[in-house]
Amino acid sequence: MNFLAHVYLSGSNIPLAVGNLIADRVKGKNIELLAPEIQEGVLLHRAIDTYTDQHPLVRECVKKLFHYYRHYSRVIVDMYFDHFLAAHWNSFHPQDLETFSLSFYEALKNYTPQFPESIQKLISALIKYNWFEQYKTVEGLGLILEQMEQRTKFHSNLAASTEDLKQNYTYFESYFFEFMGELIAFTKTKTNHL
Repeated sequence: MNFLAHVYLSGSNIPLAVGNLIADRVKGKNIELLAPEIQEGVLLHRAIDTYTDQHPLVRECVKKLFHYYRHYSRVIVDMYFDHFLAAHWNSFHPQDLETFSLSFYEALKNYTPQFPESIQKLISALIKYNWFEQYKTVEGLGLILEQMEQRTKFHSNLAASTEDLKQNYTYFESYFFEFMGELIAFTKTKTNHL
């Protein structure tokens, strides 16, 4: 799952959501430099990633793309699933996506100064390009993938993966819905034990 899903799965707990959002940029013992409630978000993010990477439904989706995108296939599936979450947002959340996004961005700005530059850059790009709402359309997803592709060390062809999404839209969408229900249940249990 990508940024939108990680924030959504944190519920209404903003510090948990902030930690869940930035977790990929927090390495090793650097977690100890964060406030305890943000540390919990980082740990939740890691648990979600482990659960997602090992889930048979997700593995099937990755397998479908692997022949062409190799190890970037996991990233692409995460992005596809954020697209489906945004596209079907009203099925998952009572607040519309625009209101949810703007509210979270405002709250996020209060936490930004305490983070290192790499995390501040991530947050700045997230807000500037309004990634949460961009996920809603395949075209918006393509723009985000294009930005990501420019930062990959090796040839990834991430932006071109929207063509695979268009060609197999109902396939990936059905896997998303089946997986999302299980992931929500897993996350609720995990959050209760933090």
